[in-house]
Amino acid sequence: MPFPNFDDVIHEPHRLQICAYLVPAPGRDFGDVRDAMGLSDSALSKHLKALAGKGYARLERGVRDGRQVTTVALTPTGREALCGHVAELQRMARIVSAGRRPMQRTR
Repeated sequence: MPFPNFDDVIHEPHRLQICAYLVPAPGRDFGDVRDAMGLSDSALSKHLKALAGKGYARLERGVRDGRQVTTVALTPTGREALCGHVAELQRMARIVSAGRRPMQRTR
């Protein structure tokens, strides 16, 4: 079980979605991530720069079929940070739901 830790870098909605999208694959093409997130190249680059700056994502440039490709991957540090962030959100949700009282109807 990961240690619950709120991570303000991952918490930004697009970055949270990007990290979650990267989890099941060892790497995804930049264009696939861009299209899945519905972001422009520049907006995705900005988010990936923030994630890479914390060591959460890795970008690898290479050539495939004669054209330049960039592969994006979540690092082990990024996976751990994402799991910790999700654990903290779950912890917070349990607190909120435990404090909920049934609504009383007024007549």
